[in-house]
Amino acid sequence: MSLKFFDKLSQNFIELLDDKDDYNVIIEVENKEKTFMAHSNILKYRSSYFRKELENIQPNKNNIKTIIKSSISAQTFDVILKYIYGGFVNLKIFETRFIFDLMLISNELELEELTNKLENHLIGSKASWLKTHFSFIYHTIFINDTFKSLENFCKNIIVKYPNLIFENSDFTDFTSLPEPVLVSLLKRDDLQIEEIKIWDYVIKWGISQNPTLPKNLDEWNKENLLTLKTTLQQCLPYIRYFHIPGNDILDKIQPFKKILDKQLWKDLMQYLISPDRPVDSIILPARSVLIPELPTREKGSFSTIITNEHITEISSWIDRKPSTYSLAHIPYEFQLILRGSVNGFAPQTFWDTCHDHSCTVVIMKIKGTDEIFGGYNPLVWDANTNGAWIQTKDSFIFSLKNGNIQNSILSRVKRPKYAIMNLSKSAQISWGPYFGNDLYMYSPSSFNFTLDKNSICQNYGSYEKPITTTTNYFSIVDYEIFKVIKKTEIFRK
Repeated sequence: MSLKFFDKLSQNFIELLDDKDDYNVIIEVENKEKTFMAHSNILKYRSSYFRKELENIQPNKNNIKTIIKSSISAQTFDVILKYIYGGFVNLKIFETRFIFDLMLISNELELEELTNKLENHLIGSKASWLKTHFSFIYHTIFINDTFKSLENFCKNIIVKYPNLIFENSDFTDFTSLPEPVLVSLLKRDDLQIEEIKIWDYVIKWGISQNPTLPKNLDEWNKENLLTLKTTLQQCLPYIRYFHIPGNDILDKIQPFKKILDKQLWKDLMQYLISPDRPVDSIILPARSVLIPELPTREKGSFSTIITNEHITEISSWIDRKPSTYSLAHIPYEFQLILRGSVNGFAPQTFWDTCHDHSCTVVIMKIKGTDEIFGGYNPLVWDANTNGAWIQTKDSFIFSLKNGNIQNSILSRVKRPKYAIMNLSKSAQISWGPYFGNDLYMYSPSSFNFTLDKNSICQNYGSYEKPITTTTNYFSIVDYEIFKVIKKTEIFRK
C-alpha cells in the first residue's frame, strides 16, 4: 500500500514560490512591467523550455539569471508558475478566452501536460465558444500545428459546413490553408461539398501558391501547367474524378488536363463514353454528401404544432380576406417540407431543405410558453446569395391563439424593402428564416434552435406591430415549414 501526500506537497511548493529569499531566477513579463522570482531547479525539471533557456543565460554577479517573456501577461504567468510549483489550475474563475490563451502559452513553454489538459477541457466543456469563434480558433491552431485534438474538432465541423472556410467573408482566404490541412480535408469521404466545387477550390488554391502564374489561362504555357501540377501533386490523387458530371469534366477539368496523369485522363474520357468498361485508374468512392429529403406526410397529422383552424386563419391572411375561411372552404394545401424534430434543428438544414421554395409558412413553437410564432414568405428562399434583402408587400408575421393565448395577432410588412433576408452561405450555419429584424431564428453557439435562446421576436419596424408582449429572445420546442399550394378547385366562402 502506498500513502500519497500530494496536497501537502503542493501546498509546500506554493509556499516555496512565495518565499523570496532563495530564488535564483527572475522572469520579466508584460513588457517587463512585472517580475516573478523562481528557482532554476524547479523550472528545469518541470519545463524543457526553461531548461534550455537557463542553460543559455549567463547569471549576474549575484548568480541570478533573468528570463524575459514580454508578450506574456502577468495574470497568465502567475497561473503558469502556480501550476509549475503546485500542480493545479482553477479554471472555474477564468473566462474561456483566457483559458485558450493559457493553452497557447503553455504550449510555448513546453508544458505538455497542462497544454493537453486545457485542450481537452476546451473541446469537452467549451465547444460552443469554439464554434462561435471558429475563424480565430482555426487559424490559431493550424499556425501552431500542435493541437491535434482541436484540429480534428475543427475538421469535423468543416466537413459538415465547408462554407465556413471556402465561402466565408469573415474567414481569411482559404488559399492560406497549409497543404497538409487541405489534403486532410480532401481525404475525407464525408466532406459536404460537390466534387466539381472541390476541384475549383483546389485549382484556385494551387494557383494562389504561385503568384507569378498568368491570370489569363489562355496565356499559360507548358511550364505554367507543370508548376501547377507540382504544387498540387499531394492534392490531385484525392479528387473523385469519376463522380463529376461529364459537362463539368469538359468545361472545368479539360483546360487543366495536362496536370493530370495521362492514363487518368484517358480513363476519364473512356468512362464518359462507356461507363461500364473497366479502367486502369483507381476510382475513389463518391463522397457521402448528405442530401436532405423531404419528410413524408403523415396521414391525419399534418402538423405537430398547428391545427386546421390555424390553417383557415393563415389562408385568409394570405388572401387578405376580411373574414376567416371556413374549414370546408380552405383554398390551400399546406405541404410539410421540414420539421425540426424529424430533419434536425441545425440552421443549415433550413437552407438546404427550403432552398428554391416559394410561398412558404414558417411555424415555431416557443419553449416555455404557449406561444406559436410564424411568418409567410411569398418569395423564394435562396441559399446561393451573398446575403440580400428581398422586397415584397405580401409577407407577414403572426402569433397564433393557443392554450392560454386567446387571440391570434397578424402583422403585415411595413417596410417592403426589408421584408425577408436570404442569408449568405457563411451565415447559414447560424441563421435560419429571417423576417425583417422583427422575427428570426438564430443559433450562434450550438447550431441548434432548441438549445440557444438567441432567436428574436421584437417590434423593430419592418412589420406593422408586435406579435407578442412577453417574448424577446427565445428558443423553440419544434418548428415546421409548409409550402402553400393552391388547390385545384378553389372554394370561396
